[in-house]
Amino acid sequence: MEILKKKSQVRELVNKERSKKQIIGFVPTMGYLHQGHLSLIKKAKNDGCFTIVSIFVNPLQFGPSEDFQRYPRDTERDLKLLKEANADAVFIPSDEEMYNSNHLTFVNVSKLSEKLEGSFRPGHFAGVCTVCAKLFNIVQPDRAYFGWKDAQQLIIIRKMVRDLDFNISIVPVATVREEDGLAASSRNVYLSPDQRKKALVLSRALQKIEQMIKFESVIDANLLIEEGKKIIKSEDVELQYLEAVELENLERVEKIRKNTGILGAIKVGNVRLIDNLIME
Repeated sequence: MEILKKKSQVRELVNKERSKKQIIGFVPTMGYLHQGHLSLIKKAKNDGCFTIVSIFVNPLQFGPSEDFQRYPRDTERDLKLLKEANADAVFIPSDEEMYNSNHLTFVNVSKLSEKLEGSFRPGHFAGVCTVCAKLFNIVQPDRAYFGWKDAQQLIIIRKMVRDLDFNISIVPVATVREEDGLAASSRNVYLSPDQRKKALVLSRALQKIEQMIKFESVIDANLLIEEGKKIIKSEDVELQYLEAVELENLERVEKIRKNTGILGAIKVGNVRLIDNLIME
């Protein structure tokens, strides 16, 4: 596995592999890898891609009161996991390599970025889109892999790619869950054992909604959301949102059908967690 720290090194490697007719697959991450990230790499490898992973904790997507400084970092651990996953290369740029001292350009997908997560984290998705646009231009992948766990992010990146004519296929991959049902996330490490038990209430609520849809044929979105909220409010957590939306435009829906999702976020202590139920 090649370890790259400069944009020029990435471009040189990609040109070499593309001359061999390799398909370039790309998995952007902020490191502190978990099974969700590894599932993206596995999917890229199974698709026959020369697979490049990036590790970069992007300062632009953290608000002033958010956890940029304490966001978990362990590059040595990440490199071990990437080797075990058979990643072909990893790009680990410095802040200076990614952003010059006078960086003034940002990419924003309006409307989609202001809902749900965006209403609690203003500017977050502009940071996500800006770094992804830069990484796409550096790596020039054929395919980029994103997890459905961060559903709004996936939808926004897919829209950005379409609107700006990036020649990239965005490949969605199903959410990976830990043994107790909690959606895999780098932020799970922040949870105490007691907080983790409380955090499971969000996945329980989504499971209940899924059962009502599948086994009771309930498609009334308001009824389903109210049932989910009732479950979440039974625990000592802060419900930030739980909404049924259309997956292309994130508009609220009245009835559940294909291409809709239930997206939710809670706060357990100081830890924000998101999860969802996707009906593609």
